[in-house]
Amino acid sequence: MALYYDLPVFNDTYRLTLKIFELTKNFSREYKFTLGQDMKRDCLMLVRSIYRANKNKERTVYLEQFLDEFEVLKLEIRLCKDLHLITIKQQAQLVLAMDRIGKQITGWRNASR
Repeated sequence: MALYYDLPVFNDTYRLTLKIFELTKNFSREYKFTLGQDMKRDCLMLVRSIYRANKNKERTVYLEQFLDEFEVLKLEIRLCKDLHLITIKQQAQLVLAMDRIGKQITGWRNASR
């Protein structure tokens, strides 16, 4: 079993988390402590799910949890774009990163079944 921090999906998710932290610090006060905090918390939940999935034999539960939280984060990013908190270019960068992560997690889940 590989260490969780050596997994490509962990590294990609960690980079996504850093990007979300960077973007949310520029949110207006109105959104920084609501939507911004939720996005940061959701990213940390994603990282935590990867750790737990790598650690447990019953990883499908944690990978499904990851995918649920992942969909919420996608919605939050779309909301940020619609509220003009991030640019289209920033949204595109996040979507590309999330697409790569989603494929890895889905592959891992399918291999674990």
